[in-house]
Amino acid sequence: MPAVFCITLGIFSIVTTEILPIGLLTAIAREFGISDGTAGLTMTLPGLLAALAAPVVTTATGRIDRRTMLCALVLLLAFADFLAAVAPVYPVLLASRVLVGLVIGAFWSIGAGLAPRLVAPERAGVAKAVIFSAVPLGSVLGVPAGTFLGELAGWRTAFVVLGVFTTVLWLAMLACVPALPAREVTSAAVLTGLLRRRSVRTGLLVTFLVVLAHFGTYTYVTPFLFGVTRLDPGSVTVFLLVYGLAGVGGNFLAGSTVDRRPRRTLAVAAAGLAAATALLPVLGGNPVGALVLLIVWGLAYGAVPVCSQTWFAQAAPEAPEAATVVFTASFQATIAAGAWLGGLVVDASSPSVVLVLGGVVAGVVVSLMLRRPVNRPGVTPR
Repeated sequence: MPAVFCITLGIFSIVTTEILPIGLLTAIAREFGISDGTAGLTMTLPGLLAALAAPVVTTATGRIDRRTMLCALVLLLAFADFLAAVAPVYPVLLASRVLVGLVIGAFWSIGAGLAPRLVAPERAGVAKAVIFSAVPLGSVLGVPAGTFLGELAGWRTAFVVLGVFTTVLWLAMLACVPALPAREVTSAAVLTGLLRRRSVRTGLLVTFLVVLAHFGTYTYVTPFLFGVTRLDPGSVTVFLLVYGLAGVGGNFLAGSTVDRRPRRTLAVAAAGLAAATALLPVLGGNPVGALVLLIVWGLAYGAVPVCSQTWFAQAAPEAPEAATVVFTASFQATIAAGAWLGGLVVDASSPSVVLVLGGVVAGVVVSLMLRRPVNRPGVTPR
């Protein structure tokens, strides 16, 4: 499955590039002389552009060979990494993040649903699991490694290394990914039709609230660990690594139940996220308490992407690429909103206040899932 692994590594590189500033936020803010909230725009812009790029680029390039598109997008991602590494002023760094957003939206929408075309039918399920494992692995390996490099040799070095990795990946994709002529042309009409379905709209609401709660808080977890838990840079890296490992566990735990119990699985994940974020300001001053809560948080959020993606896939089994577009656009738009709103709160108050508010929002999701009848994702109400 060389082609499957190439797409997996592509998503790994994208996820790592997107969330890398979380571990480097304080260093970036210090170098450019800006606040942590302003530095959080490095998270807001990619999410916003990805939300726009998912439907626009996917529909505009619907007839182009998917291999050609994926290779071009990976090359653009490498360029964005190198641009970030040499950015002389903050606006140039933000420009690099705009490019990252374009890549995220298009690559996810095109690549996430290609597993059945790359392997034999009986191996499609395994291939899909491998591809989506890149999401938690980006947190497990990418962000802690980037944070470590940033503390060791400066935050720019982390982007250089990531750019080199992505360039090598581009060469591998040229060699390993076969031609993939477009089959399903995702049009605006198809996307509009999906949005008319109540199950899709419910999925959008739940995804918005959960991802808002997560990224509105997790974007600023590094300042919290430095300022409240009083960790040194090396300990912050270890804590983020443990969080990421927990995320992998949450991903596979959710994967074993989400097809049968999507509502319950998502409710449990939201409850864990709510508890962890709301309790961090209370117990996070102690390193042990902070670590335990980060593990709970990782387990909870690790389940969210697979829950959301499965929800939309079951809501539109006849249009997998269109379903992935809806998933990508909603997810990325909320990442942008969460990072932006969290930045406003951080600048006006503190990371602790952001965490409490995130817990409240996640709690709303739990209430929604438990008290209000929610249609099973694959069933369209009559």
